[in-house]
Amino acid sequence: MHPRRHARVKPAGLVSRQAKIITDPRAPVIVCTLIDYSPGGACVDLGGQVKIPDRFELLHVNTKKRCRVAWKRGTKVGVVF
Repeated sequence: MHPRRHARVKPAGLVSRQAKIITDPRAPVIVCTLIDYSPGGACVDLGGQVKIPDRFELLHVNTKKRCRVAWKRGTKVGVVF
């Protein structure tokens, strides 16, 4: 495994750990839990067996980031911005 470019932090100090995945403007959003976050990526927990595309937008509080899936392990997904 290669080292990370950005240090990840737990979102304890953030306003909310809830985030939303937007796969398509016409599709319903997928609610997820933000596990950690960095300027270059994040880890989210989908909480169930939800299929998501390799590219989507992640909305957390007032920040929307275009993401690409880097890895998947169970219900957790790592994304890069």
